[in-house]
Amino acid sequence: MTRSTHVPQVTQLAVTRLVGTDICAYDLTADARGVLSPALIFRPSAGDEVVDHAAADGLQRVFYTTLNAAVCVTADGAEVWRSEFVPESDRRHGHTPGCALSSDGLTVWVYRPDTMAGRDRSDQWLALDAGTGAVLTQADLDTVGHGGIQLVHRASGEILLNVGEGQDGSVIHRASWAEGRMALRRYPWTDRCLIDLSPDGRHFMTVDHCQGDMAIHAYPDGEVTFALSVDAFGHDSENICVEWCGGYLSPDTVVVTLAGETEDEEEWFRHYRVDARSGDVRAALDAHSGNPYDLQPLGDGSWLTTDPSGHPVRRSDSTPG
Repeated sequence: MTRSTHVPQVTQLAVTRLVGTDICAYDLTADARGVLSPALIFRPSAGDEVVDHAAADGLQRVFYTTLNAAVCVTADGAEVWRSEFVPESDRRHGHTPGCALSSDGLTVWVYRPDTMAGRDRSDQWLALDAGTGAVLTQADLDTVGHGGIQLVHRASGEILLNVGEGQDGSVIHRASWAEGRMALRRYPWTDRCLIDLSPDGRHFMTVDHCQGDMAIHAYPDGEVTFALSVDAFGHDSENICVEWCGGYLSPDTVVVTLAGETEDEEEWFRHYRVDARSGDVRAALDAHSGNPYDLQPLGDGSWLTTDPSGHPVRRSDSTPG
């Protein structure tokens, strides 16, 4: 098989973590391993309870959502802008607004699960001006979501949104905007959960909502290039499931996570490497984490887990311990 000639690089240049009440931003362009130190620490505005967050690659500003607003602050604590979700929701649970920054850093994409928030309207997807918070474009979504995962396609500037509707399934949209108009497309599934985009942007990974298999799709049309059920990993599908996590460890390798219970009802999980081109199952990956979801592949052969301090730990196969 012909191997990729793509030079490994991280698919994100910066990541954020909520540590205590602070939003910590980490520069991934440095090749540091082990527990990462934040490049900058941002303090949310007084009274804000952060539910999602993102930082620009330059780490000068951070963007976050609360249950009722999208906000931008600087490292010195100044609030640059605030976009309120009107009317304010009095529901504390069941809806988690999300935010993501465009590849050029000029647009903040915000998913608002307004139906579950009790705003008597459909879910909303907005593109906000990153500098001012002004609404650039907005769309009604035919979903009743609890929360959403947004992945930015760095090459095209498009963005994918996975809306989780609980037991009703999962819906994936793709969008871009220009001249004040959103080009919105919905993939024809309600049973696929978006996991990750490939580093070269040519494919994306999903997991069956019922956790029976994983699939790799061509971007942007969504055609399945291969799918693997639990049986492909040598396990009994009646007792084992594919977790909604994993992703691209490198351009040629995805991580797929299986979980189940022993005969003594002890829970277990295992991360598997899978060839992203052929679908061949490779060696297991020890992520050095006791939580199957505490694994964030970065696309360059390294991944993040979480230290007890709350800060990320960057690891690779050559990282000791």
